[in-house]
Amino acid sequence: MNTNQTSPESVSQEAIEWTVENQFEGERIDKWITEALEEDISRTLVQQWVKDGHVKVNGKAVKPNYKLSLQDVIALVIPEPQGVELLAENIPLNVVYEDSDVIVINKQRGLVVHPAPGHYSGTLVNALMFHCKDLSGINGELRPGIVHRIDKDTSGLIMSAKNDKAHASLAEQLKAHTVNRKYIALVHGHIQHDQGTIDAPIGRDSHDRKMYTVTEKNSKTAVTHFIVIGRFGDFTLVELKLETGRTHQIRVHMKFIGHPLVGDPMYGKSKGMLMEGQALHAAILGFTHPRTGEWMQFEAPIPPDMENLISTIRTT
Repeated sequence: MNTNQTSPESVSQEAIEWTVENQFEGERIDKWITEALEEDISRTLVQQWVKDGHVKVNGKAVKPNYKLSLQDVIALVIPEPQGVELLAENIPLNVVYEDSDVIVINKQRGLVVHPAPGHYSGTLVNALMFHCKDLSGINGELRPGIVHRIDKDTSGLIMSAKNDKAHASLAEQLKAHTVNRKYIALVHGHIQHDQGTIDAPIGRDSHDRKMYTVTEKNSKTAVTHFIVIGRFGDFTLVELKLETGRTHQIRVHMKFIGHPLVGDPMYGKSKGMLMEGQALHAAILGFTHPRTGEWMQFEAPIPPDMENLISTIRTT
């Protein structure tokens, strides 16, 4: 399976395209799409999308029980929700900075950034709606204020926009790669080089539709810079700077060079670790303020669960 997808740097109504490879020939399209999507979306909802014409195969509408053929081109445009009312929820937030244009949050591990079809509560967006009242509307009803994303089980800094002008400015900075984003990660293995750059394109994994991999097929440029902070036996602590912002970029790149993130359930070894989710923290976020033009940079300390894991490894 090959795929093209919108970049997560500035999210809007998603348009996704896949090309069917031989291992998926004969599968029902509703089942296939349900398993292919990153979000936890029900098969019933996917079936409704197919019936409503939001799914095309080779440019034509099909039925939910359509059986895939080799080299079928599947196109899905996820529809905007109709009549969905997102509720403001009093979810605790660690606010690092806030003014009338921008809010910067130190997101806790386990918090999903935005709602998805069928799952409209318990997210950062719901929390921001309670805290802010005013958020930009550029990315539609499900993603007010959301300019970029970090994974559910990645902790750390994320910025949101309170109005459309601020949103447009921040999104343009992300596109131009002028936002300073640095992460701290604990990875398996002993990285020999003190620093390096991983320049390897990322696309969907043809063997697992929910995962990404380094590939030349229907991929996008991805660049990650790293500096070694410390080495502890069979583990290395690194600082990573994103030049691009592909889905799961750090997790995929570190696996690619043979040093997957500790605790990563998809790309690494999650069993036997002292924390849930990957040991990855968005520690530094810097950008130009959309109204004043001032450079602003924020830093968030490593969370206790990750700090405890590092301390344990250091002493063993």
